[in-house]
Amino acid sequence: MTRVLLIEDDKVLRENTAEILELANYEVSMAPNGVVGLDYAKKHLPDIIICDIMMPELDGYDTLKALSENEKTKYIPFIFLSAKTEREDVRVGMNLGADDYITKPFSEPDLINAIESRIAKTSILRELKLADKEEDSEPIKSINDLKNICDEEGALFSFKKDEVIYREGEHSNHIYLINKGVVKCYQSDAQGKELITALYKEDDFFGYNSFTNSVAHKTTAVAIEDVELSGVPTKYFNRLLSENSKLALEFIQHMSDNLLLANKQLLEMAYGSVNRKTAKTILKFAEKINRKPEDPINISRSDLASVAGIATETLIRTLTRFKKEGAIAIEGRNIRVLDLEMLKRMF
Repeated sequence: MTRVLLIEDDKVLRENTAEILELANYEVSMAPNGVVGLDYAKKHLPDIIICDIMMPELDGYDTLKALSENEKTKYIPFIFLSAKTEREDVRVGMNLGADDYITKPFSEPDLINAIESRIAKTSILRELKLADKEEDSEPIKSINDLKNICDEEGALFSFKKDEVIYREGEHSNHIYLINKGVVKCYQSDAQGKELITALYKEDDFFGYNSFTNSVAHKTTAVAIEDVELSGVPTKYFNRLLSENSKLALEFIQHMSDNLLLANKQLLEMAYGSVNRKTAKTILKFAEKINRKPEDPINISRSDLASVAGIATETLIRTLTRFKKEGAIAIEGRNIRVLDLEMLKRMF
């Protein structure tokens, strides 16, 4: 879903415009002035910014200038939305680097068309840039080479803890590489209960569904903690695999390894004892989240239970037993491993 940042000091216009965009299936964040908008843009890197000109504290011109001076935000498409219709005002805005200029009052089609054309242009330019980079570079032979490309050429995305990265059923547009943080993917059953299907940590890929067809995501991805991601367009990623046979084979092996781990987890959920399931799940999260196993794990009991394949109430009773035996410490929501070997002996 395209993420739009709307910076507008007029509350009524801001909310009305946001409603129009949300009905058009955009994810909208709002800011009442340039200061708030600039701070949000730097932290969350929206796909496009729509900004008023005449605002208190920091006007639209200075907001665009500040965004243009920041490496992370300088390439975000920027559209001015203003009642200033004089030719000179338009020229000032475009000279500062704005991608478009919409005057008030505006029609819904004018607004949507401006956003769609800017997003399309940005996507095309990014793909052309990546293609040019590919022509000038050496063949990509390994997953490490692929990760370097994602770091250097991919779009940057930031998500706060518990923020949804994509939802089940949404179109798959990017393959993501985690630069920082941890992500969980899950499916929901008919009763709304979450079943966690995968955990991804720093330096892991996720978001790939099909390499031959354009398909929707089969799971929902959520940040377990604050995450920073590099994303490359799915089409470009697929082209890299098709044109680099050695890389494709290594990535197939990578996916095969992940599938084996998933199958092993399903077997443990089906046949393992409660103690075994709980102990392995604690260590799994410790491995994914922490630099050291003994560092505290800040994770919900329901997430732990979902991965372990047991009821939350059963998990809580088992955690209490582990605490009494001295294997773990429980500090509020945090769980800290005290005796790593004791947990391993429960396998």
